[in-house]
Amino acid sequence: MTVRLTQASAPLMRSIAVRDEFGAEREVAIPAERALTVFVDKREIVTLMTLGGAPEALAIGYLRNQRLVERLEDIAAVQVDWETDSVAVTTTRSADDLDERMGRRTVTTGCGQGTMFGDLLEEIDRVSLPAEGRLDEATLHGLLDAVRHHETIYKQAGAVHGCALATNAGDTSAILMFVEDVGRHNAIDTIAGWMWLHGVDGADKIFYTTGRLTSEMVIKSAQMGVPIVVSRSGITQMGYELARQLGLALFGRATNRHFLCYTGFERFEAQPEPARPAAKE
Repeated sequence: MTVRLTQASAPLMRSIAVRDEFGAEREVAIPAERALTVFVDKREIVTLMTLGGAPEALAIGYLRNQRLVERLEDIAAVQVDWETDSVAVTTTRSADDLDERMGRRTVTTGCGQGTMFGDLLEEIDRVSLPAEGRLDEATLHGLLDAVRHHETIYKQAGAVHGCALATNAGDTSAILMFVEDVGRHNAIDTIAGWMWLHGVDGADKIFYTTGRLTSEMVIKSAQMGVPIVVSRSGITQMGYELARQLGLALFGRATNRHFLCYTGFERFEAQPEPARPAAKE
């Protein structure tokens, strides 16, 4: 069954007038943050603050990562209406424990406030990552170069986080999807929704984020089936402990040719450090 979708991408930036340090008037672009309230079978679930670049994928990915919807086949339609700042998700059958999950929530470290419903932390043992996923250093350097040269809202206006899904194929690796949003959790949810809609498997992919590697980001990456995660930022203790438990390879503080491998060393094929010039006597 095909999900009925609107195509309601909103403008990602708007121009405003400002004055600089010399009092001169200038026109600059800023991210166009807006509210999007998610309804599932006419029940209000959450209001997400988003740029609205791919609102249908965002809504689907949010429900997927919260395990409020178990399968894409359970979703009949996703209809976004920017006049009411809402998205209506119609399912073929609601989760039996939706009321219980909605009643139990954990406020996370998501930008603004993120939320995890139900027993996601307890249910993480159900997630199984592919053992064969590995990453060599040349591929990692290639990904970081591709991200650095990617045209982004952040370069123009700042104030956003970016996430990317890339292939893990050596010299032929490529970014499949790049998403920027006001919060990193929205960006990863959008990618998760896009993966579901297009039947993309995460086993041979790399997930990249500009944000920190918290428990929330680790859980969502694992639920997407992606065994390798790269971040420009650092890691929290719970993120570290969950990644070790799951066998996830986490790379942080990754800029240019420098990075730290926090967990999953067995998945990493490092290049030996170049020989240093001999000291002159």
